[in-house]
Amino acid sequence: MTSLPDRQKFVSWFEEAVAGGARKAKACSELGVSLRTIQRWTGGEEIEADARTTTVRPSPANALTEQERAGILSVCNSSEFASLPPSQIVPRLADRGCYLASESTFYRVLRNADQQHRRGRSHPPRRHVAPTTHVATAARQVWSWDITYLPSPVRGKYYYLYLIEDIYSRKAVGWEVYEQECGAMAAGLLQRAVQQESCSHTPLVLHSDNGAPMKSSTLLSKMYELGVTPSRGRPRVSNDNPYSEALFRTLKYCPQWPVDGFDSLDSARRWVMQFIDWYNDEHRHSRIRFVTPNERHAGKDADILKQRHALYLEARRRHPERWSRHTRNWQPMGSVSLNPSRIEAMT
Repeated sequence: MTSLPDRQKFVSWFEEAVAGGARKAKACSELGVSLRTIQRWTGGEEIEADARTTTVRPSPANALTEQERAGILSVCNSSEFASLPPSQIVPRLADRGCYLASESTFYRVLRNADQQHRRGRSHPPRRHVAPTTHVATAARQVWSWDITYLPSPVRGKYYYLYLIEDIYSRKAVGWEVYEQECGAMAAGLLQRAVQQESCSHTPLVLHSDNGAPMKSSTLLSKMYELGVTPSRGRPRVSNDNPYSEALFRTLKYCPQWPVDGFDSLDSARRWVMQFIDWYNDEHRHSRIRFVTPNERHAGKDADILKQRHALYLEARRRHPERWSRHTRNWQPMGSVSLNPSRIEAMT
């Protein structure tokens, strides 16, 4: 709606433009109003304000009275119903033979009184911002860690595998199996991994989910002591820690996985040690051009892939008729991103 001073100003500009020789349609176009609007504004003896703001409209016959609105608010705010939404209040009143208004009317009355909020102690859902993107261009820059359950033959009893992975090389740089989840044990594992990799007080990021051991003050203090930057994903979003989740899937779906569980803590530790040795030294990882994590970690993948590329070129030279286009891509993988933004992921 256009205020009265603006109407008067627009009409003055319009009449001035027309008097100067401008076409009415062109003048209205410049003002951003239609010619019909100008004609309606100037139809009387003087320009009047918008009647929609001053007209007194009769109340509908089916409108609630102020007493009825107050009665609805009084019921909703009573100690009995203060923690319940109208969807719960209306049926309870109906069971007592009491009808005040429809459910939608209850909601409308609460909304008009600025009381249509979450009732009781429940909190509205919060939107968590996406985790920070970290890019690893070499080993010992970004690590990911998590804890997974290792079952035992006893229902409800588990052992806990703590596992730290370098996302650049996919190497498991630290692991332990314990009987409980504890931030102090995670801090000890991190210190041993940092010492073994000789990366203390280097720009190192450690990413995890929001579990209690990950947020413990003991682990955070150890990270500060070692110069490690903490990074965490959103609550209950496993996709924010994809590298650890993928490694756990490889571990639990390998043919040697004991489907009946681990007999003891020592047997779980022996099995995990054998798996880590196989994974780091023998497993050809599909996301790093099928070299082993240790080869990638040590920077040997470039030479290995170069030899594969030369082999394929020689094979194509011997039998060019068997190759329709280029050979298989054996170029080394570049940098690795943890939780890239949507735009980066699409490029």
